[in-house]
Amino acid sequence: MQDVYRGIWVISYRELLRFTRQRSRVLGSFGMPLLLLVVFGAGFSRSIGDLTPGVDFLQFVYPGIITMTVLMSSLFTGLSIVWDREFGFLREVLVAPLSRTGVILGKAVGGGVVALAQGMVLLLLAPVVGISLGPLVILQVIPLLALVSLTLSGLGILIATKMRSQQGFQVVMQLLIFPLMFLSGIFFPVNNVPAWLQVVSKANPLTYGVDAIRQVMLGVTPVGDAAPLGVTVFGHTMGVLEDVAVLSVFALALMTAAVWSFNRQE
Repeated sequence: MQDVYRGIWVISYRELLRFTRQRSRVLGSFGMPLLLLVVFGAGFSRSIGDLTPGVDFLQFVYPGIITMTVLMSSLFTGLSIVWDREFGFLREVLVAPLSRTGVILGKAVGGGVVALAQGMVLLLLAPVVGISLGPLVILQVIPLLALVSLTLSGLGILIATKMRSQQGFQVVMQLLIFPLMFLSGIFFPVNNVPAWLQVVSKANPLTYGVDAIRQVMLGVTPVGDAAPLGVTVFGHTMGVLEDVAVLSVFALALMTAAVWSFNRQE
């Protein structure tokens, strides 16, 4: 167990150092979310109007944009594994007195902290879009962002354990990011799409993260007139705690699969 803790600390600390020394990565991670916030939010806000009383399209999109920032950063946590494998560093890690489980959890923790920090920076834009965030709301949003980042870091790491080149990993990520992003309810209410698309969206772990964060930030309970803002599963509209429960199951399954896949490597 001590080897596991040591591995988590060493690897997560290394991931944080790498991020802080790559300024282009720090700035680039905000590029697409901010661009989409301007284009989709400002561009469609007047055309679409209010989705529910007191919530216009820009306010609806904003919590999803924050979650999308976490999505992109978390998924690319796996890139460091591929990079380490290509340049031989991973081999040195595997022969070191560190638990392989600790190595994977360290990658996830380091990537999760980076993604969480990026998401929290975008919280500063809340007043710009007309959302007032009190200290209690922020304290509720932070663990939700952390859970989303851990879940998606597990997915990125799981894919990385099967890849042998950075180019191949990046191609897979580009194919994966857009379906996850557009089928999570960031830009439209999941309950207002065709039935087949609802089924696909509800198999997406990011859907539940977006829904939980949106409910907390907007202070909207998805019942009655606000039902289009929620996620309905088997006729039941999910609340924040239920979204968290589903997302936790995804996180546990993906992290377990990532650890198992990594431990099988030679």
